[in-house]
Amino acid sequence: MSKPMIVAGVMSGTSADGINVALVRIADSRPSAGQGKAHGQHRLQLTGQSEYPYPPMVRAAVLDAMNATRASVADLARLDSLLGLLYADAVLATQRRFRTNVDLVGCHGQTLYHQGVPQRFLGRQIITTWQTGEAAWIAAHVGVPVVSDFRAADMAAGGKGAPLVPYLDYLWFRDERVGRIAQNIGGIANLTAIAAGVGSDRVLAFDTGPGNMVIDAVTQRLFRRAFDDGGRIAATGKVIEPVLTRLLTNPFFRAKPPKTAGREEFGRDFVREFLGLCGRARKQDVVATATALTARSIADAIDSFVLRKSKDSFQELILSGGGAKNATLVGMLKENLAPSGVVVRFSDEFGLPSEAKEAIAFAVLAYETWHRRPSNIPSATGASRPAILGKISYA
Repeated sequence: MSKPMIVAGVMSGTSADGINVALVRIADSRPSAGQGKAHGQHRLQLTGQSEYPYPPMVRAAVLDAMNATRASVADLARLDSLLGLLYADAVLATQRRFRTNVDLVGCHGQTLYHQGVPQRFLGRQIITTWQTGEAAWIAAHVGVPVVSDFRAADMAAGGKGAPLVPYLDYLWFRDERVGRIAQNIGGIANLTAIAAGVGSDRVLAFDTGPGNMVIDAVTQRLFRRAFDDGGRIAATGKVIEPVLTRLLTNPFFRAKPPKTAGREEFGRDFVREFLGLCGRARKQDVVATATALTARSIADAIDSFVLRKSKDSFQELILSGGGAKNATLVGMLKENLAPSGVVVRFSDEFGLPSEAKEAIAFAVLAYETWHRRPSNIPSATGASRPAILGKISYA
């Protein structure tokens, strides 16, 4: 039987708003490395969670570096070290707050670039991903091993490197009688469909498209606010239906899973096109339309790739992520899902705080890596085989 560990999961998402740290007590009763099933009985307990916003200058540097066509190598190297130090500070502050010491850290890092579809580069077809934030700095300052760079091993096994959170979704939400769709709405929105009583090999997961990314970008541009708090701006606007219809013709929405998205698909170029289509429309209407894009694309993905394609039935949609706090977005999503009969619930109802879910996921993935066990779900990422994820930096 494995000894229980306190693992700090560290996450900074595509919205680049800051650092989320979750302290998770994890234990299991499975055999040691190389034995047993990939998904066993875990005992998971969230013992603390904290959020730390990036300093404004750091956030600006991160956003500038994301998918940049030109960047200073020196600045990228410095950003890598700086983020490692900020992650270490966040873990140490969380330890002090909850008066506990961690045994292991799982740090996702800050995604600057993710390309899950092969492209030709210098004579070879290449897929690649880059999560920055040097783990050696975290290990040195916190004094425990750190697992980082989770996505590359799945990609080396033929997968897209995403989504990885379905591993936690399966452990936490699977049910023998109820089919559930776990829908996370971060910068990008992604879902995990878990039919009643199925094994992990039948889990379907993929990115549905933009989550908060486009909403945040237009809110920042038009109102000089980092995000639409509670969806209050969108609630005062009217959806521009012709623009929404045009946006939904984007090839990503029609592509079949497995698929993954990021700022490469829905970042500054997409937002520029979106604002151009909106022309001189009321600013509130623009934010409402961006919000409707997220709601409609999620609902369309569920209808097209989950409900119609599966012989299984699904009764519940479980929301998590920052978008779960956007009342206007949630209302639009409920309206779009009403014909399907799928009931919208929140991960908090299941003991999984929506804002901490992804950080908890990377704590669990780090725990599995530490025990030399695979934790990708090939049916979700498209990988040819299970893979042990991440790299370990020792203190």
